[in-house]
Order: sequence, then structure tokens, then C-alpha cells
Amino acid sequence: MNEWVAFISNVGFPVTITLYLLVRIEAKLEQLASSITQLTQTLYSIKE
Repeated sequence: MNEWVAFISNVGFPVTITLYLLVRIEAKLEQLASSITQLTQTLYSIKE
């Protein structure tokens, strides 16, 4: 039991930080994808 507590104590903090950063990066990636789509549509409308 003590081994599991030590394992969770050692691994829990890095896992928490990693998940937090992944959630933040995911939001930024979605915004970037939306901006690229909008840019593509704008370029097509200028071309026509």
C-alpha cells in the first residue's frame, strides 16, 4: 500500500500539469484551425 501512495505522490503532480497543459494547448489548436479555415475562405473569395 505504501508503494502505491509513493507512486501516486511521485507521478501525480507531473500528470496533473501535463493534463492541464494539454487542455490549454487543445483550445489554442482549435482556434488556430478555425483561423486557417477562415483565411482559406478569404483567399478563395479574393481570387474569384
